[in-house]
Amino acid sequence: MNQMIQPFVKLITLLVALLGLAVALVGVVGFVLFLSYSGVQLPSLTEKDQPVPESIAEIPVVKALAEAASLWKAPDWATVDGEPNADEIKYGRELVANTSEFLGPKGKVKAISNGMNCQNCHLQAGTAPLGNNYGAVAATYPKFRARSGTEETIEKRINDCFERSLNGEALENNSKEMRAMVAYIKWVGKDVPKGEVPKGSGLYEVPLLDRAADPIKGKLVYDNQCASCHQADGKGMPKPDGTGYLYPPLWGENSYNHGAGLYRLSRFAGYVKANMPLGASFENPMLSDEEAWDLAAYVNSMERPAKDLSKDWPDISKKPMDHPFGPFSDEFTEEQHKFGPFKPIQAAKAQTK
Repeated sequence: MNQMIQPFVKLITLLVALLGLAVALVGVVGFVLFLSYSGVQLPSLTEKDQPVPESIAEIPVVKALAEAASLWKAPDWATVDGEPNADEIKYGRELVANTSEFLGPKGKVKAISNGMNCQNCHLQAGTAPLGNNYGAVAATYPKFRARSGTEETIEKRINDCFERSLNGEALENNSKEMRAMVAYIKWVGKDVPKGEVPKGSGLYEVPLLDRAADPIKGKLVYDNQCASCHQADGKGMPKPDGTGYLYPPLWGENSYNHGAGLYRLSRFAGYVKANMPLGASFENPMLSDEEAWDLAAYVNSMERPAKDLSKDWPDISKKPMDHPFGPFSDEFTEEQHKFGPFKPIQAAKAQTK
């Protein structure tokens, strides 16, 4: 009888042990699951080194150069028909937007300019905020300008652009084209009180660097950001009919000469900072301050037409910090006046005032 009971007792003991082991395993698994869901990091069961997660680089926040609501805004073009000289104003706008068609190398009125349009420098026909616009022209002209040492009219200012930026010839003051351009520019600034310069007129002022602008770094910016439109050789993209450019030349025989405003690095840097490359704006700038300065240094290091500047700046003490041609009233070199650093020049000018 005892011999029959002993195997049964062993079987019961084995079953109890297995049941206890199963309960223990369930407890362990449950405890692990509890820790996992509680956010506790468990050690790896393998000896193999686990890769350390790489930190994700923060995407820089693009900061607008100005609040759109605070800037000058051009009159609504839809209202121009209410003006007594509407046709003249409309013709003036056409001349600004499509200068080459009328006054370029194949111009249907005259051939007196290089194929660029006024709009290439004065964006949206001179109405873009911080796009070298005409917002302050009617309110501030006639005015004394140190470059010529004389009081200048709007007509003189327009002809400066023809002779410098368009590397061409002056228009006659009483010509139909000159009258139309003046009418348009006056209309653009008609709501600005006399003597005032509204915020957003002209160009953005890029903060000065602590170093000289670097043409070599600027070439990298140009190749990456500009060459697709203005071409690797800087000669721009001509229209198929040869009447002008889809994208203007930035250097070479058909670009602006070295008497143009954009030949000064501060002007070029301000222009591209707020408006270039294609798709950029003052609300969404794409270039850093350093890139804007270096790009300006590269573009303005390239060959372009020359102009007789011997009558410019009769008072040499009035030359701006980045006018690159001597003589100067200070001891800084032509190279520093062209590329910087400009802070020492600016400080020296401040001391002489």
